[in-house]
Amino acid sequence: MNGEDQRRALMRASVRHVPFDGWSERALRAGAKDIDIPMGIAAALFPGGGKDLVELHCRMADAAAFDALATQDLASMRVRERVAAAVRARIEIVAEDREAVRRAVSMFALPGNAALGARLLYGSVDTIWRAAGDRSTDWNFYSKRGLLAGVYGSTVLFWLQDNSEDSTETWAFLDRRIADVMKVPKATMRIGKVLEPLRRRAFRPQIIRP
Repeated sequence: MNGEDQRRALMRASVRHVPFDGWSERALRAGAKDIDIPMGIAAALFPGGGKDLVELHCRMADAAAFDALATQDLASMRVRERVAAAVRARIEIVAEDREAVRRAVSMFALPGNAALGARLLYGSVDTIWRAAGDRSTDWNFYSKRGLLAGVYGSTVLFWLQDNSEDSTETWAFLDRRIADVMKVPKATMRIGKVLEPLRRRAFRPQIIRP
């Protein structure tokens, strides 16, 4: 195996220990032992320890979700349906690693790991939007990702507590959250129409007569 193949294999081996040891050097050490990789090599492959492990896990899940969505006929769906399908695909990719995801959420809640968590969350929502066909380059690029970050993050938290069959309650929650977010641009447009006459009056040049 080349270095990248070794990293992937070692990450998967380590994930089996994350529910017990967290995203830590201890999990890395146990994973390395399972697949007979010397700890010196394991440390070189993941110099950041648990942080590097969780980052690779997240990046691989993003890529797998993107590939899975490429096989679906997203073009025939409405935008909200595409986004829902993409979020669902991203979560289902890590369904077998639910406890490891739970440990990642706890890890990112710590101040020292918040920046890493935010960066990985951005990567996931960017993947979801690109898979859904978003090609925006203006301010909508950032507003879409900001809104979806809230939807995706809250859906993952709901999913972690969901014991319903096939996570049906999670997907219903996801649909409700997307419906709420879809109202935001419409409300903004309505407010803009109301305020536009006031804005024009406020900035109308005043004529000072002698």
